[in-house]
Amino acid sequence: MHEPRVSAAQGPSAWPQQRFLILTADDFGLHESVNEAIEQASRVGVLTAASLMVAAPAAADAVRRARELPDLHVGLHVVLADGEPVLPPEAIPGLLGPDGRFGSRMFADGVRYFALPAVRRQLEKEVRAQFEAFARTGLVLDHVNAHKHFHLHPTLLEIILRVGRDFGLTAMRLPREPLWFSGGRTVPTAAISAALLSPWLALMGQRLKRAGVAHNDQLFGVAATGAMNEERLLQILARLPAGITEVYLHPATESGAAVNAAQSTYHHGDELAALVSPRVRAAILAAGVPRGGYAGALKARELWRAA
Repeated sequence: MHEPRVSAAQGPSAWPQQRFLILTADDFGLHESVNEAIEQASRVGVLTAASLMVAAPAAADAVRRARELPDLHVGLHVVLADGEPVLPPEAIPGLLGPDGRFGSRMFADGVRYFALPAVRRQLEKEVRAQFEAFARTGLVLDHVNAHKHFHLHPTLLEIILRVGRDFGLTAMRLPREPLWFSGGRTVPTAAISAALLSPWLALMGQRLKRAGVAHNDQLFGVAATGAMNEERLLQILARLPAGITEVYLHPATESGAAVNAAQSTYHHGDELAALVSPRVRAAILAAGVPRGGYAGALKARELWRAA
């Protein structure tokens, strides 16, 4: 049985429920075990997209693999927290710690981005450098998002949108997760988190609309970061809502701190197992939901609107 995929030649009746699924692996390039998992999940699993960290240690290996994976839609994973910059430390001293890396104090850094013009100028230089690095790979830019959803910050979002216009930015991830999905957390905890994010999500949605940049209708993965196993993925597929749904994961052939010290609690291997699971593939086939990258999703949305 062939899996449903979007095609410009198909009519709107091909998607009677008007649903489209994007399955994305984040942190492409972080570690060779991440890259290997993404290749496996693209070739024999259900993975359709990946978000590339252009300055990460295994970025060159990720790009080499991506060029050999015609069904993998690659986007830019802008890194401004817990990672390496593209520019040398002396060019952006206001963004980096003593170790020459972005730190993990995102609230404090966010305040500085908003309040300090000199820091904002350095921020824009680094964002542009990351877009330029992606452009040099020769890969088609499918989407853009930011590590740890930092693009929810209004200042950073404005910079990404402004710089992205020069590089063909057409789609961004909106990290809006349905309330019913708790991802293993208690329902009150998930609800409080959603309430805190709500005004930022609304602002982001408005800014994307004004900029003419498309986005997903809902996202799954925030509440289950590092723990998106087969059971949770099947739970999502059983209740897949209308519209464009993105599910993001962090697969790797190794797990926890072996991949990255900041991800010591992540179950990377379980997430890879979910992406290559025959049960997950069967659930997608049974639902008849087309899947792909953002380019395919936007094409599907155009057909829905024309119906």
